[in-house]
Amino acid sequence: MDAPACTVTRARDLRRKLTLPEVLLWQALRARRLGGVRFRRQHPLGPFILDFYCCDARLSVEIDGSSHENPDQARRDLRRDEWLRAQGVRILRIPAREVLRDLSGVLDLIRLHAVQPPPPRPPGAVPLPQGGGV
Repeated sequence: MDAPACTVTRARDLRRKLTLPEVLLWQALRARRLGGVRFRRQHPLGPFILDFYCCDARLSVEIDGSSHENPDQARRDLRRDEWLRAQGVRILRIPAREVLRDLSGVLDLIRLHAVQPPPPRPPGAVPLPQGGGV
C-alpha cells in the first residue's frame, strides 16, 4: 500500500530524529541482527508511520513514550491499531522505558513475535508490499 507523499516525507524526517530508545533498538535490529529478520525503521504504511516494521512477519513494533499515556493519544493509537490490524498487520507495543531497562528482554519478545507466521490476511485487506519499497 502506497503512503501519501507527506507521510513518506515525515517518515524520512523521523528517521533523523530517533529517540534514545529507538536508537538503541534500531542498533540491535538493523542489518538483520535479530536472527536474520529484516526490519525497517520509521516505515510509512498508508497514512501511518510505523516505528519498526518487519514485512515478512507483517509485524509493527511500536515504542511508546510517556505521551502515549495521554487519553487522547491512547484513542488515536487504538484507531491506528484497528486500521493496521484490518490490513493484516500485528502490532507489538513496547514502553520506551522497557527498552532502556531491559533491551535483551525486549529483543527476545520481538524475536518471538517476528518468527511467528503472519496472520491470515483479512478479507478486503489491501495487499501490503513485501521486500523493496520506501
